[in-house]
Amino acid sequence: MDPYLSAVALFEIGRFPEAESACRTLLAGQGGSARLYTLLGDVLQSQGRFKEAVGAYRDGLQCDEQYLPAWYGAGCGFNNLLEYGGAIPCWERALAIDPEHVATHHNYGKSLFELGETELALAQFRAAMKYGENPLSLSSIATAIPASPTATHQEVLEARRRWAATCLPAPAPPAARRRTSGERLRIGYLSAFFGSENWMKPVWGIIDEHDRSRFQIVLISDAPQSECKSYRPNPEDEFVDITGLSNDEAADRIEGLGLDLLIDLNSYSTVERLGLVARKPAPIVVAWFNLYAASGIAAYDYLIGDESVVKPTEEQYYTERIARVAGCYLTYRVQYPVPDVAPAPCLRNGFLTFGSFASLHKLNPGVIAAWGEILRRAPSARLFLKNGLLQRTTVVDYIRKAFVAQRVAAERLHFSGQSSHFDFLGAYGEVDVGLDPFPYNGGTTTSEALWQGVPVICFEGDRWAARQGVSLLRAAGLEEFAAVDLRGYVERAVGLADCAGDLGALRAGMRRRLLGSSVCDTVGFAREMEGLYLRFQGEGPVVARGRQARKK
Repeated sequence: MDPYLSAVALFEIGRFPEAESACRTLLAGQGGSARLYTLLGDVLQSQGRFKEAVGAYRDGLQCDEQYLPAWYGAGCGFNNLLEYGGAIPCWERALAIDPEHVATHHNYGKSLFELGETELALAQFRAAMKYGENPLSLSSIATAIPASPTATHQEVLEARRRWAATCLPAPAPPAARRRTSGERLRIGYLSAFFGSENWMKPVWGIIDEHDRSRFQIVLISDAPQSECKSYRPNPEDEFVDITGLSNDEAADRIEGLGLDLLIDLNSYSTVERLGLVARKPAPIVVAWFNLYAASGIAAYDYLIGDESVVKPTEEQYYTERIARVAGCYLTYRVQYPVPDVAPAPCLRNGFLTFGSFASLHKLNPGVIAAWGEILRRAPSARLFLKNGLLQRTTVVDYIRKAFVAQRVAAERLHFSGQSSHFDFLGAYGEVDVGLDPFPYNGGTTTSEALWQGVPVICFEGDRWAARQGVSLLRAAGLEEFAAVDLRGYVERAVGLADCAGDLGALRAGMRRRLLGSSVCDTVGFAREMEGLYLRFQGEGPVVARGRQARKK
């Protein structure tokens, strides 16, 4: 057999070390070629050696800069390194060679989305769809489209319905369970993130406060119970670990639990588990906590929000029936060690520092343009951005260039990458005022900024995801930081840059304010949610407890 084909055969059957050895022998004996270096890159990438793989692809391109598989492989390598800025020129060169290369369009879209270029990303996913029904691109469109600044409610609904109709099974719900008089309602909570104590603060708040005399709680987890650090184990609860089960196996396991209601906490944050939800393994399936738009999935019966995030006129764009709690649909309790609130950094710096610790994909060009205007009009202010991707050189370069294009000097920007969660929270000691991205607001990052004493400026947008900030601020009694629109958002930020010293007292008393507001009233929230669950079972109307924020 041809030695090159022999190396290919070893690669295709997963014998990667032998394939690598065969490639290197050929390179030593015959010299390099674009084809051979690309095969070596593919072998290295399959072993998780992404940096070496990129080097091999580059060597191949030295032999033939028109060899598309090398450009494609290099782009995949950069994506796997999370160096999305480095992937962009690779995708561009690949598409210049073959504009109809479906996989390049799709992966180009992934890079763009992670860099906050949501509109351009959707365009690439749609380009991949031109050449045939592509489940990966359908899924990516359905996941990303609520963050599109231009997408309408109708477009979000249609995109998600299309994906669900193409990729998910039809629901086949079990019959409703017959409960004897006085028997507790069996409530299952499904999550892949029970092990993430910071993200799950709103969830543990309600679970810990459930009335076990009326409700049997079942936690259905993609993480072992030993990893759920903030869960206060209750001897009456059941814990079901579905780690490693397929969706069909997990659905059968859940159906066997005999639940009355299943509360899905994942939604599109775990797209691969939506096939489980689509099977509808409980008579009633409810979405809460992590669904910010219509799911498009027939299995969901209800979606729980509040009066701020979903307007009555928008309910027609949801496949679920909307249920609302008073106040904010997210309350939280901090049950793990966090840093003390630090003094306002403007007091020592002499200038105000704006900040955002939101995921980078939320920082779209409109956000950067608004923040650029704020910084131009507040010439002494600085901007502190922190998230895990900002330790990647090509990512930082990409974002820095976007701000420089807005006429913001690079030295006014500070970037910080991944850290322990304690240190992540401690970094709020370098921020005076948070800026909420839009139309995809922060949720966890906003609540954490407030807990660390940092007020967050937001405005009421045109969809659920763009109103999370307003919902949290209203519940916390911090309405003065919630603007009516984008223009008010910019003006509020610029105005604060001139009176930074006034933030000291607010910062020092922030936790006391939060604890006295409905945003931390986990007991009242648990009672409201229990009322909703009973209503979903047809057991009477909900009586809202009026969890409205109290100003301090």
